[in-house]
Amino acid sequence: MVMRGRSVRSAQRRISATSGGAAPAAAVTGTASGPWLVRGKDGLLTAYAPARGGLLRWTETRPGGPEWSGPDFFAVADLTHLAVVQGADAYVHFLGRRERTRADGSAGVEVVHALQYQSGRPVTEWRSLGNPHREPEKARRFGVPAGAVDAQGDLHVFVRNAGGGLMMRREGRGGKWEPWTDLRGADVQDGLTATAVSDGRIEVFAPAGGVVLHWTQPEPGAVPRRSHDIRPGALPGSAAALETAPGRLTHVWTDPAGSGLLCHRPGGWPVPLGGTPGEGGNAVLRTTLDGYDCTVVAHRGAAGSVLVGVCGTESEASGLWWTDTGRPGTGTPALAHDARGRVVLAAFDGDGALWVGRQAPEPGLVLADWVRV
Repeated sequence: MVMRGRSVRSAQRRISATSGGAAPAAAVTGTASGPWLVRGKDGLLTAYAPARGGLLRWTETRPGGPEWSGPDFFAVADLTHLAVVQGADAYVHFLGRRERTRADGSAGVEVVHALQYQSGRPVTEWRSLGNPHREPEKARRFGVPAGAVDAQGDLHVFVRNAGGGLMMRREGRGGKWEPWTDLRGADVQDGLTATAVSDGRIEVFAPAGGVVLHWTQPEPGAVPRRSHDIRPGALPGSAAALETAPGRLTHVWTDPAGSGLLCHRPGGWPVPLGGTPGEGGNAVLRTTLDGYDCTVVAHRGAAGSVLVGVCGTESEASGLWWTDTGRPGTGTPALAHDARGRVVLAAFDGDGALWVGRQAPEPGLVLADWVRV
């Protein structure tokens, strides 16, 4: 798109006993936020999805496919949201928002975290990162998490608080979690995006009504600071980020006014990208096509099928070439490179089945026949 010695994260924080049971039929309940299709150090692609009562996982049986194993089912009770985060060490982090009913009938909300260290291996136990609100009413309004892993392997977790500001909790040196930090802001909505940049910094892009709020670390390891606001605002949950030059992110999002997609880089104005996005978010990937550095964008179109757009990287003003794949999809599709460097597009259909299309050996970006996993 450094593995750090932490006693392998305290003996891998005890591997969960619920490591890959049979999956309930039609259990997929949506798509996870973040890159839910990831490639491990071994080259294997893995797909994840939230399910009734837990998490589902599909894994390639060999690098480059085409066969897959799964779905494996991991029981996780009471999750209302799932986010997937991958660091440079290829570890996969899962962040969830868990809402439980207490004995007195009130709702208790907390953020929970688990890890997978290798493709196809068990998931660690889920651990609570808590909730910064002590008052029950405010605690119930705590938002859904997003995360990013910096170059040192530290996970940063960002959540909207009850007052519409942004909270951060991060894993410090030695695996010890720091307290929640209030990064302030106003009118922040769920569906924010956190991204690690190759220069070691992390940036956060948060929808907030008619604007987007932007936080960035002035240097690696620093507390993120508010940067410039961006207009127009973003449809919550639609934004994706891509590093299009060293240390520079391009954000892509859906205009809630219905004019299609927009993209933005620091120092410039938002650029319209066209497209006809429907529900769900956008997936982005940088790749080489016919010798050219290109950006690929995918989303569920308004008619229900997955659309793919391609342009020269940082040349969006010249226009995107959009193609309707004809494959019905729900939620947000995913893009990744497989072990052979081919573009892989994945999407779930209305029945919760996972479909995968791989780049064919032809000029441009042509997908071979879709395969149901």
